[in-house]
Amino acid sequence: MNTKLTLSIEKEVIDAAKEYAKSQGRSLSNVIEEYLKSVTKRKLKKKKEHTFNSVIEELSGSVKLPPNKTYDDLKTEALIEKYLKS
Repeated sequence: MNTKLTLSIEKEVIDAAKEYAKSQGRSLSNVIEEYLKSVTKRKLKKKKEHTFNSVIEELSGSVKLPPNKTYDDLKTEALIEKYLKS
């Protein structure tokens, strides 16, 4: 369902936006709607990416890796220790 929205924008900006929309074969409403969708989707995606369980939030930063090792290096070493060494 479409709803009307009234905006106050400088005339020069509106004129340029109308020209842009026309050159794209789209309405100004469509250009603005698509822009707002993309902005709000990005924000929601970022918010979801940074939403962690409170336990994870508390533990974040509590483990310091040695400067010459990555997480994958440590994991590999632990698996070798667990399964290959008797």
